[in-house]
Amino acid sequence: MTQLSATRTADPALDPRQDADPSDLGPDLTVCDHEPIHIPGAIQPHGLLLIANAEDQRVVGGAGDIEGMLAAKWTGRTLSELLGASPASLLLDAPRDETVVIGHVMGLRAAMDATARFQDGQWLIQLEPQASLWTDAASLLGWLDRAGSALERATDLKALCDRAATSFRELTGFDRVMIYRFLDDDAGVVIAESRVPELGSFLHHHFPASDIPKQARALYIRNRVRVIPDVTYTPQPLRPRHLSQLDLSDIELRSVSPIHLQYLRNMDVAASASISIVKDGILWGLVACHNRTPRTLAFGQRMACQALAGSLARQVSSREEAENYRERLRLRSAEDVVSGKVLGEAPLAEILIETSEELRRMLGADGFALLQGRDLHHTGRCAEETDLREIAAWVRTVGGVQALHTHSLSKRFPRAAAYRALASGLLAVVLSGEEPIILMWFRAERVELVNWAGNPHKAANVVGDTLSPRASFEAWTEEVHGHAKPWSLPEIEAAQRIVRELYEARQTRRIRELNRELAATVADRESLLVQKDYLIKEVNHRVQNSLQLVSAFLALQARAEGNAGLSEALSEAQRRLAAVALVHRRLYSDDNVEMIDLARYLDDLVSEMKSSMGPEWAEQFSTDFAPIIIPTDAAVNIGLILTELVINANKYAYSGAVGPIAISLEQHRNRFRLIVADQGQGMSGTRSGFGTRMLNAMVDRLGGTIENTNNRPGLRVILTASIGAPDPASLP
Repeated sequence: MTQLSATRTADPALDPRQDADPSDLGPDLTVCDHEPIHIPGAIQPHGLLLIANAEDQRVVGGAGDIEGMLAAKWTGRTLSELLGASPASLLLDAPRDETVVIGHVMGLRAAMDATARFQDGQWLIQLEPQASLWTDAASLLGWLDRAGSALERATDLKALCDRAATSFRELTGFDRVMIYRFLDDDAGVVIAESRVPELGSFLHHHFPASDIPKQARALYIRNRVRVIPDVTYTPQPLRPRHLSQLDLSDIELRSVSPIHLQYLRNMDVAASASISIVKDGILWGLVACHNRTPRTLAFGQRMACQALAGSLARQVSSREEAENYRERLRLRSAEDVVSGKVLGEAPLAEILIETSEELRRMLGADGFALLQGRDLHHTGRCAEETDLREIAAWVRTVGGVQALHTHSLSKRFPRAAAYRALASGLLAVVLSGEEPIILMWFRAERVELVNWAGNPHKAANVVGDTLSPRASFEAWTEEVHGHAKPWSLPEIEAAQRIVRELYEARQTRRIRELNRELAATVADRESLLVQKDYLIKEVNHRVQNSLQLVSAFLALQARAEGNAGLSEALSEAQRRLAAVALVHRRLYSDDNVEMIDLARYLDDLVSEMKSSMGPEWAEQFSTDFAPIIIPTDAAVNIGLILTELVINANKYAYSGAVGPIAISLEQHRNRFRLIVADQGQGMSGTRSGFGTRMLNAMVDRLGGTIENTNNRPGLRVILTASIGAPDPASLP
């Protein structure tokens, strides 16, 4: 495959379209994001699909060459008649929330591998002819063990992915295997490759986000291995026709979008396979396999691919966590130097000026600037002073409690394009006060040569009324301007910690000054601190009293009412009020009213809940909280959500009885996940009461999502939301 090069400069001064943006794809590709690929109405022809009622196991529909491979007459017959008594009996007690491996089934011509999925009262059974390069399970397991050990011995991420590409190619036998990693803007890059010498290389080539639409990325998490044995296949429709709208999301034989098939044909690919790399429930990347001739993967090979991809994901996670840990240790060491100096008696601005070079080096910045009032100090490579003041004024208007960060300042602040060579990256924090102190770290422009697999600005063509994917994948080199090295999450956290330490240091100094002033008279000593503490406690006390009075009134009213439904509603309102009181009491026991350690806050909140729920709950809670700094207003919503989920577990999972509840808090880049799991009765039906509406409203306020999954036994509820506002320059 010949690789050509077409160089383009993404320079706002030279290009009327300003910065080259891979999201500028010519024709409107949002239609691809809305294509119903989960209901194609057909399957691929290398297998069969049977649809049977779960109650009587009679086949009501299907797809593929059922007559030629299984039975001439099949509609209305039972699964035991078509597949045998053993597979049919297996489905009677099979779990209904996961794929059921049926095993070998004899067809008219040869043995077939069968799996089943339960969906809406029906069993969807997939059958494929047996074919494998492996002679037995023992040899496959031995190979997997050796491949897994090779991944563990990799010294870094590059070596890990190189070994993974080699192993997957050996396992699948495909001509080309690529490790494809998703970037923050949903575009992707090939970071490792193993191929036959005759093929050209896609290593380090980027692919625009439009190549894998949103709904396709979602299906990659549900279906971890997808195979297209022959891109020229003729789809086999679902029969009878009224089943054409059946959701085939969990069916591996599901027919593929015609646009994707054309995309593969444009790449001269005859067969493909995609194996998902899912890290902590998030699609980190794909193992993309291409072959020049038709080729399939047998069921055993697909399971081995899924197992190896799981091992790869764990190794990736381990290395990323280790890298973040090392970076946090480095940053903490640099922070200690600054922290030791801010505790001195010199004015805070003077100390910051003295440590400005350490602050610049700590975050790997090219320049650092400090502005307090009209006083400006800068070190390293910075823009002109007038430009720095202009940036500081903009930071004050758009910044908030959290750090403002971007690796493409000119996209958020267009006037910065004039000095982007020195200030394309910005990380800024504001220490509020009568005369705010603004700290700004700058990173210089890093002109980057990006190799695309084809022109990303021509990701689609319109032929007549038909949208088709681009036909060229020849190397297309783009010179990208206006971008700097992105700020890492540990660096952003370090900047926020510095502000918090400065704030605490300033507060400590104010307290010392106040104590010196109040020492002149015993009557006024520490009065301001006492008044502040008394006022907060008094307000909190009065709020608590008011909530207790309302709760008592609701309890009396519930007992006085003869209507059982109304009494239950009043009792429910009493429980909600108690939850609000608990969150309020825990929140106002913290000193920092702007930012809060979410782990400590939730840990204290759980301790309070255990006390309020009774001694029998003392040993039922298990917690695992990762330390995360978060705005207080978000912590309030998270606390209410956690309390509501615990109430639901007590009420629905255990019907008011006692049972184990596991609560964990995880961090994934700039997002967090709060997980509450019980071992009770599990989800039964849908809920639409006050508690559910309140829960959904709080999740919406966080801009997050909530997901209910089977905990086997019980229910596992996952809340996912952003730790802070993401950088718009990194959004698609």
